Amino acid sequence: MNVLGIETSCDETACAVVRDGRDVVSNVVYTQIKLHQPWGGVVPEIASRAHVEKIYGVVKAALDEAGPDCKIDAVAVTYGPGLSPALLVGLNAAKGLAMSLGVPLIGVNHMEAHLHTPFLRDASFPAPDVPDPETLAPMLGLAVSGGHTCWVDMLKYGRYQIVGQTLDDAAGEAFDKAAKLLGLGYPGGPVVDRAAKQYAGGDFIPFPKGRPKAGTAALAGLDADLCTSFSGLKTALLHHVRQTYGEGPVPAAEIPRICASYQRAIVGVVADRTATALRRRHYQALVVGGGVSLNGALRVALGDVATRAGVPLLLAAPKFCGDNAAMIAGMAHYRRNLEGEAAFEVDVHPSLEAGDEP
Repeated sequence: MNVLGIETSCDETACAVVRDGRDVVSNVVYTQIKLHQPWGGVVPEIASRAHVEKIYGVVKAALDEAGPDCKIDAVAVTYGPGLSPALLVGLNAAKGLAMSLGVPLIGVNHMEAHLHTPFLRDASFPAPDVPDPETLAPMLGLAVSGGHTCWVDMLKYGRYQIVGQTLDDAAGEAFDKAAKLLGLGYPGGPVVDRAAKQYAGGDFIPFPKGRPKAGTAALAGLDADLCTSFSGLKTALLHHVRQTYGEGPVPAAEIPRICASYQRAIVGVVADRTATALRRRHYQALVVGGGVSLNGALRVALGDVATRAGVPLLLAAPKFCGDNAAMIAGMAHYRRNLEGEAAFEVDVHPSLEAGDEP
């Protein structure tokens, strides 16, 4: 079964064709990073306008890459979570394409799709040691990206329940805001990671680790030991910079130490909550998806956590870590809680959570 997927939840216009949920036939992504760099973050109006301009060409390129003999059996699309104006572009394009092709439309949850990325494969990333996801449950999922940081019980593949999450900013947002404060540019994750690697270590700044207090209303019934908050970390960075350097620029020689300390706090939080979750239930694997999973320090830390827990760590190929449509098309093969007439009638859901129904 060949599924064409469309993804426009934020600042990537993407289309892909995936066979039987795992084999990537084509994968095209137009990134808007240069459009948003002057603003230090994604501007929804700019993002949606760029999606409108690029969606036709990206879909055509994905179909051309798949080849004329590739019959499309269904169209899948992200309907949430994400930016409303951006989601609308992809959803409307997918509805029109599915109608014109006379094939089913499948709505896909963006967060759930990130957790499918380690199971994708193509010629450059055959993933020979990763079995079919349906044989691995139960698994612990960690979605860590610019918009999301959450831990998910995957008791059966296609069934999701959030067990922990950030109560405010996601890890990717925390990186972006730090990079903006330090004048390093956008996106923040890669530039902070590169700067941190230049620090030899030793005298780290003691930034807070963001552990919420039990009983806090924002937990909404979740376990405080599986949740985190990054707002205090951002504030601590701001205070450190102002108290140490005033209103002037941070000396270039100090940037690596600050970045290494800040990144160490984020990685420590994510690794700690993951280790706690792995101790509370028997899982067969730790599945990690999202753009922040490209962070080198985080990969090392999660590898150590998984080893201590005695479970395999499943990470995606780098090209599938960021937002892409292959994960949307692949996930649609396994989870079809929104299809048929319901899919054609659905509106976008900007705050959709893993496991939510429309």
